[in-house]
Amino acid sequence: MPARDPSFAIPGRPERTYPRSGGVEYEGETVFVLTPESDRPDGDLDDLVAAVLEADAYRSGDFMELPMPLYLVRDEGTTDVFRVTVRDGAVRLHVLPETDSEGLRRFYDRLRETSDCEWSVTCRTDFG
Repeated sequence: MPARDPSFAIPGRPERTYPRSGGVEYEGETVFVLTPESDRPDGDLDDLVAAVLEADAYRSGDFMELPMPLYLVRDEGTTDVFRVTVRDGAVRLHVLPETDSEGLRRFYDRLRETSDCEWSVTCRTDFG
């Protein structure tokens, strides 16, 4: 359900696994989808996310060659770690095992302060 002042309560966290074949995988998913009130191209949203991440409060990196922006973000104030993606006209905050609500809320607040529009927030989970 959309919320103008979302709580960012996390209904479930993914579980990190390390397959024998190498790498890391996550079982389960919680994603907060931040959608601007007016349609924006993904490039504009990526520029907005980059402006938020350039603030002193974050360490981040775009580590992978993907067809969409993907950032691993650490909020230095809360020490929360989460992923941020931009796709299909929305900014998505992907919860990781060490993510807490405060870091997500701070990112959302900074996004709102940096942009010139209102945002709706929905939470999507997948724990099969």
